[in-house]
Amino acid sequence: MISREPTLERLAQAQSLLLDPYGLSETTLTQALRLISEHRIDDADLYFQTTRHEGWSLEEGIVKSGSFSIDQGVGVRAVAGEKTAFAYSDDISEAALLDAARTVRTIAAAGQSRRVKVPSSGTVAGSRMLYAPTDPINTLDSAQKVALLEKVEQRARARDPRIVQVMAGLAAEHDVVMVARADGTRAADVRPLVRLSVTVIAESNGRREIGSGGGGGRFGLNYFQDDVIDRYVDQAVNAALTNLEARPAPAGEMTVVLGPGWPGILLHEAIGHGLEGDFNRKGSSAFAGRVGQRVAAKGVTVLDDGTLPDRRGSLNVDDEGCATQRTVLIEDGILRGYIQDSLNARLMKVKPTGNGRRESYAHLPMPRMTNTYMLAGDKPKDEIVASIKKGLYAVNFGGGQVDITSGKFVFSASEAYWVENGKILYPVKGATLIGNGPDALTRVSMIGNDLQLDTGVGTCGKEGQSVPVGVGQPTLRIDGLTVGGTA
Repeated sequence: MISREPTLERLAQAQSLLLDPYGLSETTLTQALRLISEHRIDDADLYFQTTRHEGWSLEEGIVKSGSFSIDQGVGVRAVAGEKTAFAYSDDISEAALLDAARTVRTIAAAGQSRRVKVPSSGTVAGSRMLYAPTDPINTLDSAQKVALLEKVEQRARARDPRIVQVMAGLAAEHDVVMVARADGTRAADVRPLVRLSVTVIAESNGRREIGSGGGGGRFGLNYFQDDVIDRYVDQAVNAALTNLEARPAPAGEMTVVLGPGWPGILLHEAIGHGLEGDFNRKGSSAFAGRVGQRVAAKGVTVLDDGTLPDRRGSLNVDDEGCATQRTVLIEDGILRGYIQDSLNARLMKVKPTGNGRRESYAHLPMPRMTNTYMLAGDKPKDEIVASIKKGLYAVNFGGGQVDITSGKFVFSASEAYWVENGKILYPVKGATLIGNGPDALTRVSMIGNDLQLDTGVGTCGKEGQSVPVGVGQPTLRIDGLTVGGTA
């Protein structure tokens, strides 16, 4: 049997799901794009999508709920200068597509736009092969999914008698997208996504504490074998039991060491959003106009990389049909560039970086992160922790907030320890990190050799849209960070 090249195979699969059942063809796509291009525009695209999602949840030893949904439709966009016209429909038909095209062609931006010639036939965009085009929903049957959640619950309770409640969730998504651009580009992606989560409550002497774990990525549900389940369960149980012993966190300005992996969420929020092209084009980011300048301590190199195999934040192509990239944002402390979609890249006269992302066909694309992380340094973790005279060692985080314009952030540590004279003394509760992203980067004084990526749990929100992302970092020492505590 002769198989097709993966890019062509994905395009054929997308056509069979999104065009063929509704009587649409390449001729229809060209007709819609030519309708839009009757007025002077800079760009236009059609974004077709069909998504199947399934979720299961367990509580009190019982699988109490399950859900299944299908959503599909098409988004139609025209861009002229800085202006965008957008229409979408959950009806994939020739009539709905052409009606949406007529709606958006009314856009005009005199003196800023050009007439786009729509080719009569499309060309296949370059892309990557980062994950298999699996339908994860079908990789386990219903009985196996229930058994998987029950196994999580049983193993969590068996870890310690103080575990009094276990909640587990399993989610799987099969997402197929197709992009047709006015310049003739055609691209498609078949995106599996799964996640297993576990939350436990531990109780001792009338005190109750919570811990959580989990992960996932772009593969099938059969990824969750016993060793993976044990890792997630241990993470949740250890966090809850540690917090049972936690004391009130001290407050003040101090040395803070961040653990590897998920603490990279601070990097994502406090720095990553400030490096997105739209904020910098509009001058609203603390990093605007600073390319080529030092914005961080020496040794700090930050990447956004959508090309990591099987990762939650990775994509074969972005939602504008561009192949994802490994983009160096900060190199040895020097700002090298921003995360770009096609609109902001054109207006800033740079190339797109494969970061045009949207939540669904009903949303506009914008520059968004994929997998954002800091490269490793050369210091062992133990040496970094031992360097703390008095300070905080934060190994896990809960929620946080950031102001893009000022770079100010507030993050709560869900697992942290008080350290004196290089010794971890006891866990603390209620620690909040307060600072300024660009300023915090200049205060990095030690970078660990233990880069880790998160386990596959991140979801990023921006302007009401949510997309899956990844984060990561090595152990970091940051000097003079403000900690809000409860002590």
